[in-house]
Amino acid sequence: MISATTEELDARLDRLTAARPDLAAAASLQRSLLGRMIASTARLRDEGAPAPTPVSTLTVVTRLKQGGPALRGDAVQMPVALLAPGLAPLCDALAEGGAGDAARHIADALRGGRIDQASLLASSFRRDQTAIRTFANHASLSPDLLWLVGELAAGPFAFIAQASVFDDGQARAARDRWDRGYCPACGSWPAFAELSGGARRLRCSFCAAAWQPSVCRCVYCTEEGAAFSLAAPDEDRPAWRLELCAACGGYLKSIEAAAPIRYPLLAVDDMETTPLDIVALDRGYGRPPLPDFGAALSIATAGCRSPHA
Repeated sequence: MISATTEELDARLDRLTAARPDLAAAASLQRSLLGRMIASTARLRDEGAPAPTPVSTLTVVTRLKQGGPALRGDAVQMPVALLAPGLAPLCDALAEGGAGDAARHIADALRGGRIDQASLLASSFRRDQTAIRTFANHASLSPDLLWLVGELAAGPFAFIAQASVFDDGQARAARDRWDRGYCPACGSWPAFAELSGGARRLRCSFCAAAWQPSVCRCVYCTEEGAAFSLAAPDEDRPAWRLELCAACGGYLKSIEAAAPIRYPLLAVDDMETTPLDIVALDRGYGRPPLPDFGAALSIATAGCRSPHA
């Protein structure tokens, strides 16, 4: 799986703002944030960032059969020396893009050592919202914004890690049999269902993994009866739909795409389809917290190579 280039990002955002001038400010922020993520992904590849600490094919296959995401259960070595320098600049970009002092306070805390950068990156990678909320509360920072910063910084490694884990044919076959609503790699919920090439695939909101459940049903509670429905709330955009579940109150966006959307451009489509989120929320639907897999994932950050070593 290959990430998008900055040229592809620019072209995508140029098309979006030409069609939707009202999204110019949001697109400008995305250009800055996603451009940094593309550069980080390239840097990780160029510097030979370590893949997850060896996870055998048998382990991956067994774990997926048991309902556990592939990246859960083994120590993962994160290239903190490559990822950490990007944390504060992401805050700066968010501050300029409208987050203001809330983002500047996080940048100051990171640069001043009041937040341990390795711990933030590790907590983001293992999708530990409780830990990040604790960091934020102790430092009197915005928990949601700190979560976003950690996610943006750790995302490129998560993208590379999931591609590495499923590089083996047997592991890919096990992923292709994955029939759950959360990501088979990291355990996150999908950003949306992507309809392309006649198939419906769920796309992870964090690592961009793609998987195809056997039937169209609620990704959160597996309801597929009368309580689960599809809606196209905007007749001018029939390619945009909502998957609504009256059983658990959850919703998922569903969008048509000419081809699978490249990482990290999923965020652009997620932003463009925000009107679907508004409709769902107005109807009383929401998205549940991330699945909790406990403390199964440990992160090793020692011995990471310096970016200039």
